[in-house]
Amino acid sequence: MEPGEIDMVNRDPSSINSHVQVGFEDVIAEPDGVHSPQCVWKLANKCFTCSRDIAYTLLALCYGVPYAFFWGCEFAYLSFLHIWVITPCISMYMVWLKSIKIIYGACVRTCCDPCFEACGRCFSDIRVTNA
Repeated sequence: MEPGEIDMVNRDPSSINSHVQVGFEDVIAEPDGVHSPQCVWKLANKCFTCSRDIAYTLLALCYGVPYAFFWGCEFAYLSFLHIWVITPCISMYMVWLKSIKIIYGACVRTCCDPCFEACGRCFSDIRVTNA
């Protein structure tokens, strides 16, 4: 398959919709001990499958293209927002944080270092011995 070509066989190559189980066996099941006649079970399977396929086809025909357009626009907007708004805001925020870090560090060193040095000198002469 060439780059940019759509795979018409495997339409969910990343398995993003693997949780959507729409087979007859995945939706309808009879427990042991309670079984309908085989003809009813086969007819129910055919009715379920046929109605599911027809309904999905009609919904895809009516809404597939408009929703594809909508989601294409949504993801384009999301990309635009990240590229032109969110990433620059984060970069600006990081610049501000670096400045605040320098100022905060200077304040802590100015206010706390003398106290810690004084405490260190006071407690430096303490010796612990076992008697």
